[in-house]
Amino acid sequence: MNKDLLQSELEFKAVRSSGAGGQNVNKVASKVELSFDLENSSGLTEDEKTLLTRTIANRLTKENVLLLQCEESRSQHTNKELIIQRFFELLKEGLIVPKKRIPTRTPRAAVKKRLKTKRKVSDKKTNRKPPEIE
Repeated sequence: MNKDLLQSELEFKAVRSSGAGGQNVNKVASKVELSFDLENSSGLTEDEKTLLTRTIANRLTKENVLLLQCEESRSQHTNKELIIQRFFELLKEGLIVPKKRIPTRTPRAAVKKRLKTKRKVSDKKTNRKPPEIE
């Protein structure tokens, strides 16, 4: 993963923030939207691209474009820095290869203990019944 190359591939768009904020929100475009085309990126290897398409699939569009937004600050520059940090954290988390699960067997002692307690409960319940007289 080449950070400088990836950062040059990012596309930013400044738009007006939503919500309350008075006159400032009506005239200043402080919200920053980031878009990153995952398929056409040259900063990632093919293996990294396939791994990312699986791990962050719910955040990608149909065209495999990642869209992120930030409107935390009133400053456009601060929002841009925050969104870049979030982008690289998301990539870092998405590139972690999950461990392969090794199936384990139930220990024999645990099976015996379970069957023993089942037998105990069964005996207790059968002893509650009145005796059958013929």
